[in-house]
Amino acid sequence: MNMPNLSAFLVGLIFGAGLLVSGMANPDKVLSFLDLAGAWDPSLALVMGGAIVVGSVAFAIAGKRERSLLAEPMRIPVRRDLDKPLVLGSLGFGVGWGLAGFCPGPALVALGAGEPGAVVFVISMLVGMALYELIEQSRTTANA
Repeated sequence: MNMPNLSAFLVGLIFGAGLLVSGMANPDKVLSFLDLAGAWDPSLALVMGGAIVVGSVAFAIAGKRERSLLAEPMRIPVRRDLDKPLVLGSLGFGVGWGLAGFCPGPALVALGAGEPGAVVFVISMLVGMALYELIEQSRTTANA
């Protein structure tokens, strides 16, 4: 296994373990966190806050580099505008997260951990991604 693949595997393993340990792959815990008017569980706010701090530091360091630690070119997003697809996608993400208690990363971890609800979520997510691709292809073809 080459170094970039080994690195991706190890980072994914650590990320998945972190999602399990923090409870982010448990839809009941996530839904309790999102239930601000009911039995709110604020513990995931600490998890998210920690992730934001770590991510902010990592992006600040990465923004000053031209190459990664594995000598790959840095590919940091530069767009800062808000457009309709971004807003609609964000709304869809939030609604799905609120209804199911899963977002994509934790859903895949929960699927691997045998969580039954994750099966339905991941299949629905894949169908939604395929539909999006079909719609985009047809829009691109119609505009060409």
